[in-house]
Amino acid sequence: MSLTHITNDNIISMASSKLTGTLPVMDGSNLTGVDDVTKSASDPAADTNPSGGVGTVWLNTVSGELFSCTDATTNENVWINVGSGTGDVAPYSFQGTVSGYTSGGETPNYTNRIDKFTFASDADATDVGDLTISAGYNSGQTSATHGYTSGGQTGTPSNVIDKFSFTVDGDATDVGDLSSSRGYLTGQSSSTHGYASGGTPGSVDTIDKFTFAADANATDSGNLTVGRYYLAGQSSSTHGYASGGQTGEVLNIIDKFTFASDANATDVGDMFQTRNYCVGQSSSTHGYISGGSAPGTGNVDTIEKFTFASDANGTDVGNLIAINQDPAGQSSTTHGYCTGGYNGGYLNVIQKFTFAADANATDVGDLTGVTYAAAGTQY
Repeated sequence: MSLTHITNDNIISMASSKLTGTLPVMDGSNLTGVDDVTKSASDPAADTNPSGGVGTVWLNTVSGELFSCTDATTNENVWINVGSGTGDVAPYSFQGTVSGYTSGGETPNYTNRIDKFTFASDADATDVGDLTISAGYNSGQTSATHGYTSGGQTGTPSNVIDKFSFTVDGDATDVGDLSSSRGYLTGQSSSTHGYASGGTPGSVDTIDKFTFAADANATDSGNLTVGRYYLAGQSSSTHGYASGGQTGEVLNIIDKFTFASDANATDVGDMFQTRNYCVGQSSSTHGYISGGSAPGTGNVDTIEKFTFASDANGTDVGNLIAINQDPAGQSSTTHGYCTGGYNGGYLNVIQKFTFAADANATDVGDLTGVTYAAAGTQY
């Protein structure tokens, strides 16, 4: 077989089996089809936005952790940790995937109990810890790793911010104070901060916020359009919402405030039904308002929803299993939950309704005891 020696000619294509002998060193920039590893002293983030898109490999040169990008949606990247198999990076989601929590409340005495129930199956709750104080009419906030319960009534209004772990069952710790003591308030959560809105004494319009990054006091970051109490809270990825409540008269206002900066809320719509003593849940696209009490009607079983995509009024989409005043609200990625509440007597029921379609709630379990006006969080 004759050999052809090529000097400066360009080779269009050649099978690798035809190459023999010692190959010369070439500039790596001339190679194509070779994937590279991005090296950095830190982990990737949800907003890293790799130019290579899905399949980009990222090496943390300090920890040795290796990540692979499986979703390159702008500012919502998902990085799977293929180094240790833990510590995946993904955009923060207010909704939980593991468990719902019901903290504090009235039984009819104020309680410090923290109940936990699973989202994976319909089952009863278990008692997993205690708050630092016994309080009802408190607000709940959710970070990626901890649940928070702030404010509430202990006989008098409280300013305590309690924090408890989602990954280890245990008691809460007191990690800060609201800007003022108040009860009958509601909570919202961004990826970095918890918010506590409205409340009493009087008709409070304050929107407090506190950081999840450290244990610290809350600061006054804005005001609702109307001071009020007995209201419901919802959270999108960018905004907090405060719905209904009362200030002398019962209201149907849906307020919205941004997480991006400290600012006052704006009135962006009306509830389908004017209510107080109601509770909020949140899917990725809609806010929900469940139960409560309506003027001239009394306690109600209404479930209504409003869209996060635009400023709009709420619509009636279903019913709870029975009329229910002031339950706690929790949100998984697929369902909204109402736990406890009041219907002529204190309740222990756990009920859920789907986000995928407009439908009624079903009874899926029981709390460890009756609870009214408690705070809801989720992991």
